[in-house]
Amino acid sequence: MRYFLEVSYKGTRYNGFQVQKNALTIQGEIEKAFGVLFKSRVELTGSSRTDAGVHARQNFFHFDWPEIFQQKWIYNLNAILPADIAINSIVEKTDEAHCRFDALSRTYHYHVYQYKNPFIADRAYFYPYTVNLELLNAAALLISNYTDFTSFSKKNTQVKTFNCTILKSEWIIKDEQLVYIVSANRFLRGMVRALTATMLKVGRGIISLDDFRAIIESKDCRNTYFDTPAHGLTLMQVSYS
Repeated sequence: MRYFLEVSYKGTRYNGFQVQKNALTIQGEIEKAFGVLFKSRVELTGSSRTDAGVHARQNFFHFDWPEIFQQKWIYNLNAILPADIAINSIVEKTDEAHCRFDALSRTYHYHVYQYKNPFIADRAYFYPYTVNLELLNAAALLISNYTDFTSFSKKNTQVKTFNCTILKSEWIIKDEQLVYIVSANRFLRGMVRALTATMLKVGRGIISLDDFRAIIESKDCRNTYFDTPAHGLTLMQVSYS
């Protein structure tokens, strides 16, 4: 039987989502919890790989299990897991279901705050500068006109295409924070942080909208900014049909 496991986590302590040798990861901790509870190994497949330090309100794994998975076991697994990882649900799916390939879209939020606030310092980027929200949204709207995001991908990647379909791209103010909201069918490695960093330069007037357009169209990351920290980024939702 195939199951989808929905998980949320605070990524501060972790070297990313996917299991790595000799490194603390979200997948590694959940597989370890399964091993403790069931005395057997489970192989998890992830839907969206988040980088070291990135958080998630919703992410998924899928796994195969030889019997009906009892819902009471979720409580047992959460009791074993560290406090910064929570399993929210485990739901039976069809045998062909795939949490990565069946996902229709993913939504990220990047949080920015401009006045010192110790209560959000580990979940948002402290950026104490005057930023023009209209310029930020003009840049965010511009992004929606493009599909090739080569300029916003880290170099060390093995993807076959740099094309992404942007479904939503906007900046809002919420809880005294600037929040960049972006949804797409897929994202490249480092893409959301690079988009955010470069748009913030537009918002400050360091580069113009025409400069931003030129960066996108250049398909070259050498003029892109990548200086936003991981802890401001949260994967909010993975959507399925």
